[in-house]
Amino acid sequence: MKFITRKRLIEASVLIVVAIALTFTLDYYMSALRKAPEPENVYEPEPRMEYGIVVDSFYIVKDVISPGENLSAILNKYGVGPLAIEQLAKKSAGVFDVRHIRSGNKYTVLCTNDSVRRAEYFIYEQSPTRYVVFETGDSLHIHTGEKEVQVKLRSASGTISSSLWNAMTDAGASPNLSVSLSEIYAWSIDFYAIQPGDNFTVFYEELQVEGEHIGLGNIISARFFHGGKDNFAFRFVQDGTADYFDDKGQSLRKAFLKAPLKFSRISSRFSNSRLHPVLRIRRPHHGVDYAAPKGTPVHSVGSGTVTDVRYAGGAGRMVKIKHNATYTTAYLHLSGYGPGIKPGVRVQQGQVIGYVGSSGLSTGPHLDFRFYKNGTPVDPLKVESPPALPVKKELMDSFNLYRLSLTRQLDSLNMPVRQTVMPL
Repeated sequence: MKFITRKRLIEASVLIVVAIALTFTLDYYMSALRKAPEPENVYEPEPRMEYGIVVDSFYIVKDVISPGENLSAILNKYGVGPLAIEQLAKKSAGVFDVRHIRSGNKYTVLCTNDSVRRAEYFIYEQSPTRYVVFETGDSLHIHTGEKEVQVKLRSASGTISSSLWNAMTDAGASPNLSVSLSEIYAWSIDFYAIQPGDNFTVFYEELQVEGEHIGLGNIISARFFHGGKDNFAFRFVQDGTADYFDDKGQSLRKAFLKAPLKFSRISSRFSNSRLHPVLRIRRPHHGVDYAAPKGTPVHSVGSGTVTDVRYAGGAGRMVKIKHNATYTTAYLHLSGYGPGIKPGVRVQQGQVIGYVGSSGLSTGPHLDFRFYKNGTPVDPLKVESPPALPVKKELMDSFNLYRLSLTRQLDSLNMPVRQTVMPL
């Protein structure tokens, strides 16, 4: 009897413990259910910024400066009085001259978001990247800012049928890219002698602001097929300076430019017996004539010292430049001289030393360009120009790896049938 009683007591105790545990467990889960639900993640949009200003609370007006429109005329339309405008003009001294506001440039007005629509900020865009902020609210203040420029890598390829300029346009790329290419290859390719069927592939940087094209950056690499061979150009940095090198690491910069004019045509070549267009007699013409409009800038083909600046009879206005102990160049029939050009002045390669004209014995505007080697005239189109410094030996491994990568990119286009321009 005692055994049974003890057993039942133990069972009862166990039941009580289990009941208590169940009670606490149930209470825990019920209290958890009674808790307020956790709030879901709420997305809060980033404030919208323009010109470094949070613009969400403003009424925004965007327009362009009309002909004859000035700061006063614009701000008057948006509730800014003459006194405030006068103070703004005074405060802008040293920051921006309000007289330089130009028609056609963009502007933005941030107005109060009410029925009054009074201007709080006026932002004038000087250029695609630079702007001026006029604070026209309670405090009058002027400051400038710069938009972020994005650099996008692009590629273009095409085949020339008439000119490089037209081929670049047909490829859908900026025609200015043809100018950049001609400058890189100025020492190795005569762009007055390119032929139909010559072709190119180029990888280059396109500059954008807020998704809008504003210009070209650097050419990264290029291949130009001309004269029956591929001419490569790779942009490579050594000693902190970027330069262009061919596939063997030789610099594309030479001692002399290929021509003294960027765009023109050859109207007469080097000859020992040419019929003079004015005198109508045969005599030597030891130069190359480039036909171009009057006033076209003439560039020195190499660095050197000006030795002669004068009116030389039939040669008209002339400039002579001694480049070194071996070479001298002369530029004839000029309409005028470049800034500061006089005997004894040191000039740099590519510097403007004069302008195309028709002075002296001449039937029309052109440049007569002459080249002398050790005092003897030589054909400018046949001068072999020594290269500038190549890639250093210790950098050749790095250059070759870089060149290989860029060459594979150029090969990837593989001269498609149609000219193309494409992002990378």
